[in-house]
Amino acid sequence: MKIAVLGAGMMGRAAVHDLARAPGVQEVRVFDVDAERAQAVARDHGAGKAVGSALDASDQAALEQAIAGCDAALGAISYRFNADLTRACIRQGVHFCDLGGNNTIVQEQFSLSDQARQAGVAIVPDCGLAPGLVSILTARCLELMPDADSVKMRVGGLPRDPSGPFGYQIVFSVEGLINEYKEPSFALADGEIVEVPTLGGMERLSFPAPFEELEAFNTSGGASTLPWTLQGRVRNLDYKTIRYPGHRDLVAALFALGLADEQPRPIDGGQVRPRKVLEAMMNEKLSSDGPDCILCQVQATGPQGAVTFRLVDYHDDATGLSSMMRCTAFPAAIVAHMLASGVVQARGTLYQEHSIPAGAFVDALLQRGLPLELIDDRTPAGS
Repeated sequence: MKIAVLGAGMMGRAAVHDLARAPGVQEVRVFDVDAERAQAVARDHGAGKAVGSALDASDQAALEQAIAGCDAALGAISYRFNADLTRACIRQGVHFCDLGGNNTIVQEQFSLSDQARQAGVAIVPDCGLAPGLVSILTARCLELMPDADSVKMRVGGLPRDPSGPFGYQIVFSVEGLINEYKEPSFALADGEIVEVPTLGGMERLSFPAPFEELEAFNTSGGASTLPWTLQGRVRNLDYKTIRYPGHRDLVAALFALGLADEQPRPIDGGQVRPRKVLEAMMNEKLSSDGPDCILCQVQATGPQGAVTFRLVDYHDDATGLSSMMRCTAFPAAIVAHMLASGVVQARGTLYQEHSIPAGAFVDALLQRGLPLELIDDRTPAGS
């Protein structure tokens, strides 16, 4: 199998690390606008199977030439490119998955489903941590508990040692982070798809020590397509992001001041976009190099109790991969491998909660050393 990884940033690096060690993979092509970065990732993480090259993803001709002959491609660059990457893969007959995270772009990818099907190609958007892993864990929960009527998804990427004004460090794109805090959020409530207030729905929760005191609140994109695909299957479903206490209030205050606004404002004789200032200052002032952790919990409940998948993962010193890199890129790499190897037979733009074999996906996560725990709190029927 030959698989292309588009983007050699944090997530692309982890995807290359995983795919180069996956069975049957003969070649991993690593592409990035920065040739030296692509080559370094291929050299340091490609297990002798990777080759790094420069690529401007906005150049459609160069993009199609880069992926030609591959069995699958994985998009690990800004979501803004994902629709064009999808089109290029369709034209070249290459299966494609990406890290997603933007509802509008995902809708555009689904509008290309007929073209993908006619080309014999599978397109799977939103394959990271959340969206991504949580969607497939939800599907697995519902396989294990067919009478479940509610699903709660709670996920957070956090520093091991919180510091600074937000108790947070940069573990993935600031652009994507602000989108999660700003764009529309959707849920299922009493069987109806509803828009819920982003940054609203505050709740307190705890994980095993040392994470006894946490908060969670509505954010955009994490539920992906689940409110639509599971309507009629469950009555209630929601997704919330986990942070250390106080984080949400600080973010909400900045947004109330207009610092996430897109429209330019006249300042000191020039035009300034507040959001760009916020992005720049967060990248400058928030740490990005401390050890991180991922907290993830997907729980389905019904008349007999609950089944829960819980994940508490830490930075991996042996590989140098952060927990966010492992928990975001490994799920996408697993999907890319399933596409390239023919495990997924459906064609068109696919809902991963329907098309990715959930049990095999969970097994693949465990094989990669992710500490995923299944907690079964159901009461046996008749007891």
